[in-house]
Amino acid sequence: MRVFEDTYRHKGMRKQLVDSIKTKGITDERVLQAMLHIPRHFFMDSAFDKIAYEDRAFPIAENQTISQPYTVAYQTQLLELKPFEKVLEIGTGSAYQACVLAEMGAQVFSIERQKNLFDHNKAFPFLKRYPNIKFFYGDGYEGLPTFAPFDKVIVTAAAPYVPPKLIEQLKTGGKMVIPVGDSKVQRMLRITKQQGNAVEEEEFDNFSFVPMVGGRNS
Repeated sequence: MRVFEDTYRHKGMRKQLVDSIKTKGITDERVLQAMLHIPRHFFMDSAFDKIAYEDRAFPIAENQTISQPYTVAYQTQLLELKPFEKVLEIGTGSAYQACVLAEMGAQVFSIERQKNLFDHNKAFPFLKRYPNIKFFYGDGYEGLPTFAPFDKVIVTAAAPYVPPKLIEQLKTGGKMVIPVGDSKVQRMLRITKQQGNAVEEEEFDNFSFVPMVGGRNS
């Protein structure tokens, strides 16, 4: 059984990583502090322990990735998160992004379509630190209508279009951060819901995510 240790060496590497993210333009201190407190190496195979604090994505199970830390910080900063807000996350993956949101005081509702990843996260001891994260096995395109409306929605996979059901599940004035585009490159969008289902759309930088796939994979 794996023993999880967060040593002074890990903490030193984490501080260097957070400092490097800051130099790339992340200015939200709450995002930076959250990332400083979360041991990223816990979310990866122990073989990656020495390189867990490089600013790049790494493979995890089911052909998925743990996102580049800068990307996690970028999306989180765009959300303009406030404590106690309800956040719908599409694509739990390693659960690292969910922990950043939870560390900032959000109530996180996270959906994962890969059953193996969902089961792994349910058994991951570190996640017990965050009772404000609820994990669901399901189809991200459908969202979680039972728990709607949400203050914020974050999508951590490349969507070919903005799923209408996710817009419906946003509160008026709520924001969604989502990468939209083809399989090679996506534009990061921030969508603010207006009265009715009207939206205001802002475009930001280009990124590359794994595809957002519908349905559930057992």
